[in-house]
Amino acid sequence: MTSTAFSDLEIAHLLADAARKAILPHFRSSDLSAENKLSEGFDPVTIADRAAETAMRAVLSNHRPNDAIWGEEFGQTTGTSGRVWVLDPIDGTRGFISGTPTWGVLIALSDANGPFLGIVDQPYTGERFVGSPDVAEMTGPLGWSPLQTRATSDLAQAILFTTFPEVGTAKERACFERVSAQVKLTRYGMDCYAYALLAAGQVDLVIEAGLNAYDIQGPIAVIQAAGGIVTNWQGGPAHQGGQVLAAANAQIHAAALELLKDA
Repeated sequence: MTSTAFSDLEIAHLLADAARKAILPHFRSSDLSAENKLSEGFDPVTIADRAAETAMRAVLSNHRPNDAIWGEEFGQTTGTSGRVWVLDPIDGTRGFISGTPTWGVLIALSDANGPFLGIVDQPYTGERFVGSPDVAEMTGPLGWSPLQTRATSDLAQAILFTTFPEVGTAKERACFERVSAQVKLTRYGMDCYAYALLAAGQVDLVIEAGLNAYDIQGPIAVIQAAGGIVTNWQGGPAHQGGQVLAAANAQIHAAALELLKDA
């Protein structure tokens, strides 16, 4: 049976705490090495990725044994509750092995309708962004603050993020560049930290393609709790990954969607 000693939100915090403890000893370590998961291209995984997911799975085994788990490193474990914990132990491993603090731990709790609770955690900076139907908050070196997305409605005033300059296919990149050409500022390479900044009211848009479910479910819950919108490039659900448009509000979302929907 599922333990009622802890709420789902408390369990999510326990997961983030366990991941922090497993990851931080390896960050910026002189002997850190990475394996490549691809025969062509580069998709790194480290001991920290695997240790963090193992630690989180142990928490769930103890406290939510009936829930399913979908993790990047160890795949899917079935459950009987109709709920699934979606885990990305280090989103942004390329950044992690480069020493940048833009990677993060992604945690989501989802049901048939998608994610309804999420955490984006940055262990090195000590920032944690949390979203659920009842909570939209962050904690960090400056203390606690609520999460609230921006009210920017004009693309000409918007700040846009994406991780990779190539975005996706040639057609997807062309659609992205239509948006990029109209915004005030485009920045690259932030991984999941871009979604956290959107929820915190620092940026207006994040546009990406080729994502997996574990890349986006945690950020979806956090951004939605903060007042934002996350869809695919046609305006439909994005929680299974693929093309993702995250926006601070309905107006800026509609403006960007108009330029992306042909991809």
